Amino acid sequence: MPLFGKKDSGKKAKAKDIKELNKQVSIEEKYNLHGLLGTGAFSEVRLAESKDSPGEHFAVKIIDKKALKGKEESLENEIRVLRRFSANHFDGKCLNGTRLTHPNIVQLLETYEDKSKVYLVMELVTGGELFDRIVEKGSYTEKDASHLIRQILEAVDYMHEQGVVHRDLKPENLLYYSPDDDSKIMISDFGLSKMEDSGIMATACGTPGYVAPEVLAQKPYGKAVDVWSIGVISYILLCGYPPFYDENDANLFAQILKGVI
Repeated sequence: MPLFGKKDSGKKAKAKDIKELNKQVSIEEKYNLHGLLGTGAFSEVRLAESKDSPGEHFAVKIIDKKALKGKEESLENEIRVLRRFSANHFDGKCLNGTRLTHPNIVQLLETYEDKSKVYLVMELVTGGELFDRIVEKGSYTEKDASHLIRQILEAVDYMHEQGVVHRDLKPENLLYYSPDDDSKIMISDFGLSKMEDSGIMATACGTPGYVAPEVLAQKPYGKAVDVWSIGVISYILLCGYPPFYDENDANLFAQILKGVI
């Protein structure tokens, strides 16, 4: 049975967001897949070229279903959120008929599925991770850091207006659109994001070092957890090192809970 062919549990909105995987055409019929761009725990990203428009390139995230087993909900969630912020590949509109794209959020263009893999055709960004630039530069000037953080804040504010909380903002999930020094920054990786209705969440998730204290304290939390993560990123940009650090997670979490830098 296809990953997204399961019986609906009654959540019609969720089914509407994820039901239109292209099952009639294989990805190989529309794209030439080229070199490896990156790898993850359950996926790899390859360069793809459109067969209909030679020279037009995209990034294809290829997820192995076997490796993903037990974590399917995370992928479904990522697709659902990305579709909310991506123009439809054919008519330039989102599922609800309103264009919700943002210049600092990576767009999902098409989705495909076969027996063993799911393919996400995405906007190609070529500038690499913010993490790598920090390692290369050491630290940012106040001017450069403020320009970068403004872009992130505007994108996150837009996400929050649409009811989406990212919950895993960190330099590895912020990508430069191009290798240029003045390239814009793009938010990616929405696997832990949440389309919240009540404004209150309880699931503990995120990356050690960037997670907000209320999450660690297992208290109900809201959109402010993204703002905390942006604060940590801002500190790293300006100082070249994180505000909280310990190789032992328990000690790291204690620092965050106390707010001691």
